[in-house]
Amino acid sequence: MVPYIRSYRDAYPRIDAGAYVAAGVVIAGDVEIGPDSGIWYGCVIRADVNKVRVGARTNIQDGTIVHESRLYPTLIGDDVTIGHMAVIHACTLGDGCFIGMKAMVMDGAVVEAGALLAAGAMLTPGKTVPGGQLWAGSPARYVRDINEQDRAMMDYTAPHYVKLAHEYKNSGG
Repeated sequence: MVPYIRSYRDAYPRIDAGAYVAAGVVIAGDVEIGPDSGIWYGCVIRADVNKVRVGARTNIQDGTIVHESRLYPTLIGDDVTIGHMAVIHACTLGDGCFIGMKAMVMDGAVVEAGALLAAGAMLTPGKTVPGGQLWAGSPARYVRDINEQDRAMMDYTAPHYVKLAHEYKNSGG
């Protein structure tokens, strides 16, 4: 099984040669993926009515769906971690933010640089998670400021996934 990468209308995905795209990934339309990023097994990134941009050294983990809307593109910064089975829809994720497993970020929402959205959280349309804060719940709400343990986990995860993506890419997997 190989990734399925296809154009839509006149837009063809642009994937940096240094990025890793795992088997079973679907990428369609006006999508750009930056260097050293990893798109893991079973992800779908679809941009058919707007654009999706993924920065450098970002990891989008297994089973995640990324889409946009007519009103909002999806903009994902550098050094972002998106946990397994998240839904990222027509929103903005700032550099170095962390999105937990099965979290949902909805239309027009913003997770600022250095913010953390907990596993299972649902960030409703138009909400903003300020940098340095942890939000959780459904709907997501402020829980507390990020502590040293959170920061250490966030600082570890993005570079770890860059290394892992390089290992997979170099081993043919």
